[in-house]
Amino acid sequence: MNKVNIDKRRLKLNKNIRCFIAIDIEQKNILEKILNIQKILEKSNADLKLVEPQNIHLTLKFLGEISEEKVKKVIEAMKTLQFNSFKITLKGLGVFPSINYPRVLWIGITNGFKESSLIYLQLEDKLAKLGFSKEERGFSPHLTIARVKSGKGKNELIKILEEFKNEDFGETIIESVKLKRSVLTSKGPIYSTLFEVKSLS
Repeated sequence: MNKVNIDKRRLKLNKNIRCFIAIDIEQKNILEKILNIQKILEKSNADLKLVEPQNIHLTLKFLGEISEEKVKKVIEAMKTLQFNSFKITLKGLGVFPSINYPRVLWIGITNGFKESSLIYLQLEDKLAKLGFSKEERGFSPHLTIARVKSGKGKNELIKILEEFKNEDFGETIIESVKLKRSVLTSKGPIYSTLFEVKSLS
């Protein structure tokens, strides 16, 4: 049976909670490599908003602003998730929507794509029963590391993206899925864990 962990104190709120379900990336050497690439990106003088290393994650489902009661139902659904621990390999620097119109800079996933996709599909089915819409675009697992705010420094940014498109950021073992709360501030989002479900093995 999956082990679960709920921070009940964080649920005692009188207003809607901005939530998402994700896999956290916490391995120190991977985060250091990501920080290094962010420093290189900064030198491009592109107009970027970098993601803080402690906020790096793989999003499985963005839930938006939901009520406390809905949060509890999401937790009950997550308790029934079935997955074993698995390894993911993080490789390649990419961009959405395209290299010529960069908006989101991300790190890709090679090994572990199938396993993370199976968790995503479980969540889609379980959450659809609670009224959440299924994603029309499908699942494209990635780690967002920066957002592009304008076209400033675009040419230099493209050069960096080309240089590091096959960069290896390492591998890590995934053993849990988390329901995260997001509080938006002027300095950026602050994330906290409301609930965690651990792998079967």
